[in-house]
Formats: sequence, structure tokens, C-alpha cells
Amino acid sequence: MRILMISDVYFPRINGVSTSIQTFRRGLHAAGHETILIAPAYPGAAADTEPGILRVPSRGVPRDPEDRAMKLAGIRALRSQIEGLEPDLVHIQTPFIAHYQGTALARALRVPVIESYHTYFEEYLHHYVPLMPRSLMRFIARRFTVSQCNVLDALVVPSRAMEQALLDYGVKCPMHIIPTGMEMERFANGDGQRFRAQLGIRPGQPVLVHVGRIAHEKNIEFLFRMFALVVRSKPGAVFVVAGEGPALASCKAYVRSLGLVEHVRFVGYLSRERELLDCYRAGDLFVFSSRTETQGLVLLESMALGVPVVSTAHMGTADIVNPQRGAHKAPDDENEFASIVVRLLDDPPRRAAMSAEARAYAATWSASAMADRLAGLYSAVIEQAARNSPVSQPV
Repeated sequence: MRILMISDVYFPRINGVSTSIQTFRRGLHAAGHETILIAPAYPGAAADTEPGILRVPSRGVPRDPEDRAMKLAGIRALRSQIEGLEPDLVHIQTPFIAHYQGTALARALRVPVIESYHTYFEEYLHHYVPLMPRSLMRFIARRFTVSQCNVLDALVVPSRAMEQALLDYGVKCPMHIIPTGMEMERFANGDGQRFRAQLGIRPGQPVLVHVGRIAHEKNIEFLFRMFALVVRSKPGAVFVVAGEGPALASCKAYVRSLGLVEHVRFVGYLSRERELLDCYRAGDLFVFSSRTETQGLVLLESMALGVPVVSTAHMGTADIVNPQRGAHKAPDDENEFASIVVRLLDDPPRRAAMSAEARAYAATWSASAMADRLAGLYSAVIEQAARNSPVSQPV
């Protein structure tokens, strides 16, 4: 099969969508399928080393310095090249320009179109349009989602919770739960001691780690309040926060207001090939509290490296945390969350057992198995479209 993907984001923009696209593309290519990805060009970015990427000229996005908006003329300029590739299906990855241009391309090519639902917009939009009532933004997000999903041939969702939320919205499009898989071979290394030394963290100091976009919807201020309670019991504790985003400045100010400047290290974006692995491995525990994750890949990445997780269980993270294999489910209460963290920091044998459980559990989320499931969905949708085509109907 030859699949045309289109996305409003991709590397060098680091987030879960970029990671998911890359992981699935690698798995599909290993299974003998071809993918072509249309994605924005980023100013100053190095040339792509991955095959099959078509970059589109882009412009900046207001209030969001990290993202880029593809120029419509740039996508249209690719039309003849895309037609020559003769893709069997269009797979949309994001709901902005990519959605509308992806559906238009699918109609022009007369091929089926599916989309992956990566972002829980109901808990997202009000952070970026703060002057509008939250109830109104939630209503808009739901109507927006239903209108987009119901024009698709199929929808890929990463968790049971996300599927149920979309059913509650009124989405009628057939949905298929296919989470992003883990490339376990990429999570076999990492030098936590090296990373600690680079940050001046002494041997024996307790270290918590959080990796993710620093955005308001990630509920990271909850973790800072929780960590302030941990420091009361563990005055040498350090909290390493990896990532950047629109809430970075306010988070740094919040850390100052809590008197935690000496304990919290903001380390920015890290290279996925080495620095990020070192960062995960530097942690005694990985902590997480987002209420908006459709899957929670960073939890699985931490677990694949043997770092136990303490996390709340909302939306997609519930599928990962609820089995409590290498992870401890924590409530939405800072005091109780902090108590769990302190107990685990005081219990190295338990953490060692959780580390082994974490690796074994992460391995069950195989990237190759998830890619095979996605390829199976592609085949089924293509076959269904062929049966429904007027050309294939008997005269």
C-alpha cells in the first residue's frame, strides 16, 4: 500500500503527534508499506533524513511561537506530484489546515480518508482563548470535532476513554482504538548518572522527572504544588522538567512563588537520541498529572527505560496507569500524591521491582504490532471504499 499522510506538525517540532507519526511510519515501512508525509517547513531546520517527506512553505501562528501553518498555495502546488504517486488512502493527523486540505486531496484523488484523533480539544481550547467562557469553548470544541469526524471513512483513537468521549459528542464515524506503539530497541540505553552530573545533582539526591510540553492544559502546576510537599520530607529533592511551551514563563514564575527555584531544573527540549534518554534515566520516579492526554506516550517511554511512574489516570493515561504494572495510580490530591512519592523514594526495593515491571509492561505496547493493526485498518477501509465505488457496482 501507498499511504499519503498530512499533518500540521512534525519534527523538528517536538510533541506526541510528531512521535506518533514517526513511530507508525517506521513500523509501516518495516512491513513493506510506503508512506508520504506532507508537513510544514520550519525556518532554519536541517534537511530531512527520513524518506518520503514533502515540506510545505509555512507562516507563523499567532500566540504560538512553536507551530507553523502550512500555506495553502504550497499544498496546492504539490497536487500534480501527489496525483503521480497514486496513493491508496489519505491519513490526516491533525485537525487544522491538514484536515481540510487532506479531505480535499482525498476527494480529488477519489480515495478514502481517515484521521487520527490526537488532541482532547475540549480541555484545550479555553487555555488559548481565555476571554471566552469555558462552557462556550467546550461546546465549540465538541461541535468542531463532530463536524470533522463525520466526513471521514474511519477514525483512529488512542484509548478507550477517547473513543467514549467522541461517542458522547455524537461522532458517528467508525472508530478504531490503535495506540502508538513503543520502539523498545530505542529505549535500551540512557545514562542517568551522566545527566545528573551535568546538572550538578549529587549522588543520592532524590530526583523526580517530568517530560512534556509546558502548556497550561498539562496541569503541571499541580506537580509543583505536590513537589513543594515532597521537599518538606526530602529537602535535597530535585525536580527535572524537560520540554518547552507557552506556559514556560508562567511555570517558572510559579516555581519562584513556591520557593522552589533551587530544587526545580527546567532543561528545555532534549535530543531524542541521547539527552532525553539520559533525562528519563536520571529520575528515581517519573511524575505526571495531565488531564488531557489522549494516550500519554511519555509514560511508556519512561517505563521502557525502567523508571517507575506515579501519575493520575485521566483519558488515555488511564489505559497505561490503571494496570499498575511499573506505575502507581495517584489521586488528584497534592497531599496524597506527595505521600505516594515519598513512600516510594523511601523504598528502593519496591522501586527496583517496579522498574522491572515497567520494562515488561512497556514491551507489550509493541510498535510493530500497532503498525500491523493500522495497516489492517487501511486495507479494510480501502476494500470497503472499492465495494462502495460506483465503478465496482454491477450494471
